[in-house]
Order: sequence, then C-alpha cells, then structure tokens
Amino acid sequence: MAFLYLFSLLCLVVLAPPTATANTSGATTITVPLSPFTKHPSSDLYQILNIFASSSRSRAHHLKHPKHKTNTSDVVKTPVYPHSYGGYSISLSFGTPSQTLPFIMDTGSSPVWFPCTSRYVCSKCTFSNVDPSHILTFKPKLSSSAKLLGCKNPKCSWIFGPDVKSQCHDCDPSARNCTQTCPPYINQYGTGSTGGLLLLETLKFPKKTVPNFLVGCSIFSMRQPAGIAGFGRSPESLPSQMGLKKFAYCLVPRRFDDTPVSSNLVLETGSGSDDHVARGISYTPFRENPATSNSAFHDYYYLTLRKIIVGDKRVKIPYGYLVPRSDGNGGMIVDSGSTFTFMEKPVFEPVAQELEKQMANYSRAAAIEKHSGLRPCFNISGKESGPVPELIFQFKGGAKMTLPSENYFAIVADKSVVCLTIVTDSAIGPQLPGGPAIILGSFQQQNYYVEYDLANKRLGFVKRNCV
Repeated sequence: MAFLYLFSLLCLVVLAPPTATANTSGATTITVPLSPFTKHPSSDLYQILNIFASSSRSRAHHLKHPKHKTNTSDVVKTPVYPHSYGGYSISLSFGTPSQTLPFIMDTGSSPVWFPCTSRYVCSKCTFSNVDPSHILTFKPKLSSSAKLLGCKNPKCSWIFGPDVKSQCHDCDPSARNCTQTCPPYINQYGTGSTGGLLLLETLKFPKKTVPNFLVGCSIFSMRQPAGIAGFGRSPESLPSQMGLKKFAYCLVPRRFDDTPVSSNLVLETGSGSDDHVARGISYTPFRENPATSNSAFHDYYYLTLRKIIVGDKRVKIPYGYLVPRSDGNGGMIVDSGSTFTFMEKPVFEPVAQELEKQMANYSRAAAIEKHSGLRPCFNISGKESGPVPELIFQFKGGAKMTLPSENYFAIVADKSVVCLTIVTDSAIGPQLPGGPAIILGSFQQQNYYVEYDLANKRLGFVKRNCV
C-alpha cells in the first residue's frame, strides 16, 4: 500500500532537466545557522531527559543494527541551531527557484531527504512547536531543475547497491535511455522512518551551486517533522556529493534550545591550503571498520579510543569494546544525531561505578533516576560545592577530550540533583550486542569546535565558547 502511494507521486510532480551549473570561482564563505531542533512534546524537565535518554537508546539500537546497503578552495558556512528534540538543524536551499527548508544535521547517516509535495504525511509528529498539518515541504512542481532519478542511473545504486539494475524490469537492455524510475526508498532511524522517491535537484548556496544533487522526496514519515542532511561517509552524503575537503561545527549548549542562538557549520571544498586550522586543535585519525558483512558500518566515523579516565583513575575497559573487532562489532563512533552518549554495559558499568566511588559523599537520588531514565543521579543539596571528577576520552595520537562537568551531568530538581547524561542498554529491555560499543553524542560535544578533516582522514576538536 505504501509503495502504491509512493508511485502516485509520479502523477503529482512535473519535472524538467536541471539548468544550473557548478560554481568554479575562488574561495567563498557563506554563513547560514546551525541550531537545535524542537521535537519534544513536554515542558517537564524529567520527561524531556527521559525522552532524550530513550531516543538516545533507540538511536543506538539503529546505529548498532543498520540496514545493509579542483585547485580552488571554497568555504561555505551555514548556521546551526539547537532544538529541544536533541538534534541540531541547518537550512538548505534546493530547486529553481530555490525553496529553503530545515534539515537535521546527522553524521551517523548519509542520505539527504526533505518532506515533499503538498501531500506529505507525518505520523506521530505532534511535538512542541510542530503542527503536523503545516510542516514545510518541498514542491517539485515549482522547480524547473527537479527530475526523478532513473533506474539505470549510477546514483540509484548508491542507495540500493549494484544489483538494483536487476529491478529495472521495464528497461530495454539494448536501449541507451530508460524511463523507469529508481525504486522507492524507506529510511529507518532510531525513533522514526521516512519513505519516498529519489530526485536529482540543484542545491544552492549564495555563492556555490551543486547541480544534480541526489535527494530524497519523502511523502510519508513517522516522527520526522523535518528533513535530514546525512553527513556520513557514503557517496550519497552531503559531504561526498559536494566533494568536501572538511566540515566543522561548534554546537551551542542545550540551554539555547529553541532560541535564535546559533553557530556556524563550515563546509570547505577544493584542494587549497589549510587556511582555517583552529588554534589549539588536537587530531586523532579516523579508523576503518574491518567488517565486510555489513557495509552500513562503513558509513560511520570510527575513532581509536585508548583510555577512559574518571578523575585521575583509568577505567578498565576490555580492549574489544574500544576498537572495532574483526567481526565489525565494538569501537567508538562520533554521531551528531545522538543526543546522549551511549555505552554498552561492559563499558558503562565500570565508568558509572568509578563515578559513584569518587562521589561517595553524595547520596543517590533514586526517585530522580526512575523519572529521568538516567543513572547515576546524585543529591548535591546541602553539600559544599566540591570538584566533580573529570571525564576524559583519550584517543590514538594522544588527543584528549576532557569534558567539562556540564557536558556529562544534567542539573535537575531545582539544581539539587545532577544526573549522568550517558546511557546504556535498558535494564529491563534487550541487550544491544553488535555494532559500535560507544557512540559519542551531541550533548558531550557542546562548546567544542569539532572538525571532520576528510582529506586527511582525521577528527579534530578543541574547547571553545560556541555562542
């Protein structure tokens, strides 16, 4: 039934060949905001934390069990906004003339898609500041550069793999051209899904144009009130299609959720010199996942984690959880689409126990743990303020991410309780074996300049006031 609805889109859009051309001028800087995206249905702090914790676990389940599948240097900057949904959004302009829509920036996936046509339906999208009947959608009929992706177009295999041509049953093998479209897609995410047809469209920035950009025209979604811009490592991602040399962001703190406060997402193309190296930045190389059984793991940005340190104590973690094993399981990835960092229990429990040990002078707030979905929580009321143990991730090459306490503790209950904002498998739910063992979420990346140096295959980071 869903596929019939998808194909009905063919009757709803009028498409023509794209007319835009690529911009080949010299270095260019464009500024557009990156900000948090609203998606929680409550103003109750405990419920919001519980939603963040639950969505982070759901996201982890998805990431751990994914479905198989020039000489100039240009810089593009686009604002990034934080939202109480847990994600961060950017605005992108597609089409001729341009139509501008919000997208969640997601380094844990690659497809780029937007809500599409006047018939777009979003199920279970009743969130704070979101009216499901008034979600901003892209109108292919209004764009002269939009066209459906053909079944034999090589970009169709980006989504469906090399065997997709076997599904082009209506194509004459001897004919050069084929009018059959690429099959409908369905993308699964941690807390929702989306489906539609693939388009070739023009992506526009004020001083840069990317023609024939592969983008999904979604006509139905569940719990996805905005499009998603995938920044993963596959060919269909935004960085790959734009030929980015690097991209970087600086996530503003969660206290600015749903406000006009934003920071910049920087996109750099070409092969020019490194004119935008951040002062004091530390680098650690990306790591390849050795698994061949699930190609989706190659979409992720893996890092080589050497140590986890709480206070001055190195936590003992089995090596097989710090780096991906030969079967592809284990290791650490960095993911802007997850809110709270996820750790499998063999990693989480020793970290939590060491925190409890070093904060033994504070009593546990069991009731808050039950309502928030986070643990451990500590009652700090009536106590003299003292140092909170540092939480440090040390990576290959010596790079250390020393998190400030506000990046791994949330203050609740009128500032009398703090809760660890790292989650693990649900105590009463199923375990999550397989896939990454540690997922570094956006909450832990607040007030860090984070640089994905794609040309040199490394991640850089440095503390910074992102506001």
